[in-house]
Amino acid sequence: MNKLNEFEEIIGYSFTDKSLLKTALTHSSYANENRRKNLPFNERLEFLGDSVLSLIVSNYLFENYQSMPEGGLTKARATIVCERSLSLCAQNIELGKFLILGKGEEMTGGRTRRSILADAFEAVIAAIYLDSGIRVVREWLLGQLYETILLAVQGKSFMDYKTALQEQVQTNGNADIHYEVTDDFGPDHQKTFVVQVTVNGKVLGTGEGNSKKNAEQAAARNALDNLEVACE
Repeated sequence: MNKLNEFEEIIGYSFTDKSLLKTALTHSSYANENRRKNLPFNERLEFLGDSVLSLIVSNYLFENYQSMPEGGLTKARATIVCERSLSLCAQNIELGKFLILGKGEEMTGGRTRRSILADAFEAVIAAIYLDSGIRVVREWLLGQLYETILLAVQGKSFMDYKTALQEQVQTNGNADIHYEVTDDFGPDHQKTFVVQVTVNGKVLGTGEGNSKKNAEQAAARNALDNLEVACE
């Protein structure tokens, strides 16, 4: 399985035009290092994806939260489409692993840089939109943003439960934290993963999600809840 096909399997979408996906994953640093090839890169797709993202999120909030005033809608949308939120979405689909970067960007940690991940996520949105239209990308995108939207309308931002768990269990020294997929079910394009998290070999939490990363976050959240209970 090549890299593009592997990424398609993770995101649950298969491109008719594979060149759109390749462009969405190509960073300008790679194109600049290979100028003679005149390669397309993802900045134009990012521009389009930003608008598609804003339209879909705005429309969803407008339709589903009819009692929310304009100020609340604006604040919720800003929370949902911010760089931090989008970079977390990118991490959930392992986007950094598939980026096509220049050597310099690779060496300086480009695969995990928040701005690069957020921009590439917007480029993927645009690529799906151009490949299949607004209805398909809307369904895909709202699936990726589901938890972020729920938190945003409550006036909250997405919490990185994995980091919070790490900070909690390492207050008294180093701890061995391990996440393991114990089950998965559902069709290939809409799988649900079950993950358990262990700390020093002891199971502290389990969780489910539509990606391994989301399931890990859910398991970490469950572990934090269990730790709070144990301390009461």
